[in-house]
Amino acid sequence: MTSTVHNVTVDARNAYEQASWWSRVLGLPIHPDDNPGDPECLVTLPSGIQYLFIEVPEPKTVKNRVHICLQPTDGTRDEEVERLLGIGATIYEDHRRPDGTGWVTMHDPEGNEFCVERSAAERAATS
Repeated sequence: MTSTVHNVTVDARNAYEQASWWSRVLGLPIHPDDNPGDPECLVTLPSGIQYLFIEVPEPKTVKNRVHICLQPTDGTRDEEVERLLGIGATIYEDHRRPDGTGWVTMHDPEGNEFCVERSAAERAATS
């Protein structure tokens, strides 16, 4: 017997605002039934896996043990980092190296960690 991932659940102080932010990051819509004030909101990936944002009363207090790693589909890692800074992310740890390798660990607006890696084109150019 095996299992498949159905949801990746993210606790949030405001589920709709977090889902809206990640919707912009991923270029994917929020589920059409979700509205401001809803305690649960979904963003569905083309694979069918859903990011489920659920409101919780407590704020985030410690580092995530699991996080999302993003790879730009067009453009570069550094361009994506700049785009995300422009929509409300912050840099947590910068692991970029002088040779162009590495990644950037960022925080979303509620402080959840995620990483931005090099694009496939950037990886191919250095291999």
